[in-house]
Amino acid sequence: MAIDLLSIARTGVMASQSQLGVTSNNIANANTEGYNRQTATQATLQSQRLGDNFYGTGTYVSDVKRVYNEFAARELRIGQTSMSAAETAYSKLSGLDELYAQVGSMVPNSINDFFASINSVADLPTDLGIRSGSLSAAEQMAISINQMQSQLDNQIKQTNNQIESVTTRINEISKELANINLELMKSQGDNNEILDKQDALILELSEYAQVNVIPLDTGAKSIMLGGSVMLVSGEVAMSMGVSAGDPFPNEPKITASISDKTLNVDPSKLGGQLGALFDYRDDTLIPASNELGQLALGVADTFNEMQSRGIDLNGNVGSNIFRDINDPLMASGRAGSYSTNTSSAALSVNIDDVGALSGSSYELSYTTAGGYSLKDNQTGEVSSLTLSGTELTSSAGFTINVANGPIANGDKFEIRPTAGAAAGLTMIMTDPKGIAAAGPTLTPATTNSGNTTISLNSMDSSATGFPGTATGSSITFSIDTAANTYQAFDSAGTSLGTGVITNNNINAFGMDFDITINGTAVNPETFTFDLAFAEGNNSNAVEMAKLSDVKLMNNGTGTLTSVFENTKLDIGSQTKAAEVRVDSATAIYQQAYDRVQSESGVNLDEEAANLLRFQQSYQAAARIMSTAQTIFDTLLSSVR
Repeated sequence: MAIDLLSIARTGVMASQSQLGVTSNNIANANTEGYNRQTATQATLQSQRLGDNFYGTGTYVSDVKRVYNEFAARELRIGQTSMSAAETAYSKLSGLDELYAQVGSMVPNSINDFFASINSVADLPTDLGIRSGSLSAAEQMAISINQMQSQLDNQIKQTNNQIESVTTRINEISKELANINLELMKSQGDNNEILDKQDALILELSEYAQVNVIPLDTGAKSIMLGGSVMLVSGEVAMSMGVSAGDPFPNEPKITASISDKTLNVDPSKLGGQLGALFDYRDDTLIPASNELGQLALGVADTFNEMQSRGIDLNGNVGSNIFRDINDPLMASGRAGSYSTNTSSAALSVNIDDVGALSGSSYELSYTTAGGYSLKDNQTGEVSSLTLSGTELTSSAGFTINVANGPIANGDKFEIRPTAGAAAGLTMIMTDPKGIAAAGPTLTPATTNSGNTTISLNSMDSSATGFPGTATGSSITFSIDTAANTYQAFDSAGTSLGTGVITNNNINAFGMDFDITINGTAVNPETFTFDLAFAEGNNSNAVEMAKLSDVKLMNNGTGTLTSVFENTKLDIGSQTKAAEVRVDSATAIYQQAYDRVQSESGVNLDEEAANLLRFQQSYQAAARIMSTAQTIFDTLLSSVR
């Protein structure tokens, strides 16, 4: 058998043509996102023995492979997840930072304007025009806090909508990946185009959450989301969903479902864009909303209490300027019950001391063995509470009321004492004469030793048993600190009753008159409160104006405006940190991307060189065919 030059040449032409085809496809897809460079592997055909020697019979293309490095691809996915999370966090935080810088500036400005208006009332306490202006400033302050809360609520809604949109896209990708797996199982994973599409979808999926890829023997790939949820298993796709939040329905949670089974997904383990959105909502927006509520409670309680210490232009004890802090419209959303609870207990929260509030949220839990436990979600501090009747009193400034109890073993609740207050803050005073600019005149008896002083905390003329504030009326207290007792007298010297001093505090007339005692007298001492209204009396308005610089909030560490400013500074700090994370994550991602491109990307210079090489190979093989044809023609001519 002779050497078949024509057949050898034909194999060379076919192999070169295949190489040219692969190279041309690489060049054509140089700018195609997700395309992996391909290479054709050539092999020698089986040789033939002629005499004592073996002669080659040509070549063929044994395989066309993608240039793909699974380790580099995994590194790229991890980098993509981190960068997406960092970019999402920075985008949301920078928007919120701008919101606080622009729209948020009206909150401290309106508070300062209201204090300025109170100063004006103190200057001219009987001027109705100035009083009307002060009420307008109070109303504008309440509106500015309402509007800021509305902006935060919109931010929460937008974030929830984004979470829902991302889960919808994840479901679309999971279905596509399941279909691709089915195709790959049919072709045993040899279709490079489908493999490229699969990798592109997995890389996109890694933007939304952390992705773990598990290759299967069938050529398919199973996908785990966040290291805990099997999103795609072979040709079966799981569905992600959003359901009402627990315990607060307006804070949706994410679920995963397959067949008739649904499980809750821990967003803290997801990473990527989805994890960043949950972090932004739960760790930034909701705390900011709670702190704004803390400010609203501080404003309402501070000025309502100051009103209760003074006398208005009608000669009555001052009434509330703002809605009461424990009004149902101010207390909406303070307590949430988890769906896993077995009892029907419903909780409500009553604010006792605004100054002790921190703006934090708490987890209340009950077990038969451990009793009632209250955990501060911000600091992690845990305290034990004792049930007294239907009340649980905490040291954090609030009392929890239990209805439809008892609470069952294992039940949990989330407590947000300041939630809802910013939306519920409203000015309820309409009569400018109602501003209690005047204050009762306190006169110690000349026989007092001077070692004891008292201060009025509040009085309530509307309560049953209060002696009243008629013109010329007064109340005199004879205080015996040694016996811890007191006796009250009216202006005619008639006894109004006796009582006990508790912790240096007097709550007279059914808690309608609250007094604090400082110092200890050896003998009983006497103090007289003149409750008669006097023209030009501005003592209570002066005390109100001074509150702008008094540290009333956060256990005496902050002023009213500092509560808001601290939130603003915290958001600014978070934004700066997020910007740094973006730079770092982008650098890591770019490094991983460059590595993938160096291996799997198309290098046009290299492909151009290959194109020339395979073109020359093709031409050489074609020349062999021409030579073989010439030899064949010569042989035919020689035998004619």
